[in-house]
Amino acid sequence: MLVLITYDVSVTTDTGKRRLRQVAKQCVNYGQRVQNSVFECLVDPTQFAELRHRLESIIDPEKDSLRYYFLGSNWKNRVEHVGVKEGYDPEGVLMI
Repeated sequence: MLVLITYDVSVTTDTGKRRLRQVAKQCVNYGQRVQNSVFECLVDPTQFAELRHRLESIIDPEKDSLRYYFLGSNWKNRVEHVGVKEGYDPEGVLMI
């Protein structure tokens, strides 16, 4: 399933900046950054549960927020891209 994860982490302190880096790092491990604080993650339910647990253990719920948008398995019909930065296919071929 494709899950869109967005976050807003307060960076007014050094610990906030650290939390921001940690959240981004976890999201990179599971998906692709599509905008500054937005990741598309193609995961199965077990992977999502693990990612969710990791993210929610990093943030400070009094200062930060996370949003999860579940686009499901039929996500290709639900995502459109216009503008700068070419879209990508998370199920496509990865060239290194």
